[in-house]
Parts: sequence; structure tokens; C-alpha cells
Amino acid sequence: METQTTTAKKNDTHIDVYQIINDKIIEQLNKGTVPWRKPWTDGGLPQNLISKKHYRGINMLMLGIEGYEHNLFLSFKQVNDIGGSIKKGEKGHVVVYWSQLDNKKEGTEQVEENKGQKKKSILRYYYVFNISQCEKIPEKYQPQARETKELPSCESIVSAMQHCPPIRHKEQKAFYHPKDDYVNMPKKRSFKNDESYYSTLFHELVHSTGHESRLKRETLTQMAEFGDDNYSQEELVAEMGTCYLQSFAGITSEFQNSTAYLQGWLGKLKGDKKFIFTAARAAQKATDYILNVQDQKEVSQPEE
Repeated sequence: METQTTTAKKNDTHIDVYQIINDKIIEQLNKGTVPWRKPWTDGGLPQNLISKKHYRGINMLMLGIEGYEHNLFLSFKQVNDIGGSIKKGEKGHVVVYWSQLDNKKEGTEQVEENKGQKKKSILRYYYVFNISQCEKIPEKYQPQARETKELPSCESIVSAMQHCPPIRHKEQKAFYHPKDDYVNMPKKRSFKNDESYYSTLFHELVHSTGHESRLKRETLTQMAEFGDDNYSQEELVAEMGTCYLQSFAGITSEFQNSTAYLQGWLGKLKGDKKFIFTAARAAQKATDYILNVQDQKEVSQPEE
């Protein structure tokens, strides 16, 4: 069992990363904006300009809501390495990553080992800058007009899911049945378009990844009743996972912003600053499962 704590990157001033990101999410919700419903396809999925790797989980969410024309980011070191510079007055965006430490000193920090525990997960951070915040970027790194390429179809995403539960169309409502492990969907003609149908199906399939035979997610397996803590987090996992899959497929779908939902999420975020992190990580795991993404480590490293 790993423990998790928050720390700044070495030689940086200590800040509470959980609180900073949590406060930003709360600020968006107070404006009536649901951050994880951002149509990231407008500027492309957030990715690193040099490595071409897409940011994942909470990082994809936080960078995607900034509203840049091109969601291309660089670390301070990367900017310097290619001969560029940061424009005066520009501020970086926090990117977090998990680092596993053994029971030893690292710098001035002593990592303690609990009984039976070998490693400890530390939440660290660094800063990245959007390409529009930089200058003197060599031409070869400048964003080009995005190529029109065929995105994976929604149906291909569903059909490729490993151990996909049966999908039935017997009742005029959408739900996942954990005990019998199946998804029920209204018939496709009941939806105003295919995007709405698949967005709803994605939501239920994200729920299904929590089944004991798949990811064994406690928010699903130990869900007690409507409104309890596990229910609230599981619904957020399903909604965030749906948005991740929509972005991957290049579709959008209308959501009904419920005041009750917004207030519920605000309450959870204000009461637990780790709530959004836990949900984002679970949503990324669920998405990876559905997309059959292999060898993706939870513990990531900063782009150097």
C-alpha cells in the first residue's frame, strides 16, 4: 500500500498543489462552467510540443481549459534548449506527476516507511508554457495547420474494448447493472444523433470498467446508495471518462448542466481537495482500459 503526499519539485518553494488545482476547478464551477466538459478538440488534445506525448488525467483537464488556439506546451528547459524564450510577464501552468521514493533521504526530505510499506508516492509539479507564451521558437517547431486525419469511430472504440459487457437495448433508459454486468441503452433512434447515443454509451461503459472482473474500482463495487460519497465520485469518474473518450473520437455532445450536480461537486471539492485528483486518475485508468492502452505508467516524469 502506497502513501501519497504533496511536495514541490527539488529547489522549488513548497506549495500545496492539491489546493491550487482544486481552487481553480472551484472557480470554474462557480462561474457555471464544468471544466471537464471542455471541448478539447478545438485546440487539439493538450500535448508536449517536443516529445509529442499527450498530457493525461488531471493535466489534460487543467491545460485544456486554458483556451489556447494550439494546445502545445513546453517546459522551461525545453524552451531554452531549442533557443526560445518566455515572453515577459507570462506565467507557467502547473503540471503534476507522481514520483515513487524508497525509504531514504532525497535532498532535505526524509521519507518514512510504514510497516509493510516499501515505497511512497510523492505528488510533484513543474511548469509548462503554451507555445503562444513563447518567442523565438524555431520554425520547425511552429504549429502547422492540423492535418485532417480519420479519427477512430465511436463504434470501433466500443468494439475494441476488452471484456466489454453485453450491451442490451431492452429498456428505454441508459444504465449499467453491476451485479449482472451488462449495459442497457435506449435504441439508437431514440437519440437525436449518433454523438448523443455514443456519449451516453461511453458513460455507461466507463462505469462498467469498475467491475470486479476489470479494474475493481471501489467507488463502483462499494457503492451504497444514491448520493453517498462513492456514488458522487463514481459519477464524476464516468463523466470525466466520457469527455476523455469524446475528445479521442473527436465528437461533442450537449450536457444538461444541473444546478444540483454543480452544487454537489462544489460541496465535494470544498470538503476534499484530493477529490478531483482521485476522480481524474480513475477516469484516465478507465479510458485506458476501454482504449486498450498498454504500458502507461501511473508514475510519470517531467518533460526535460
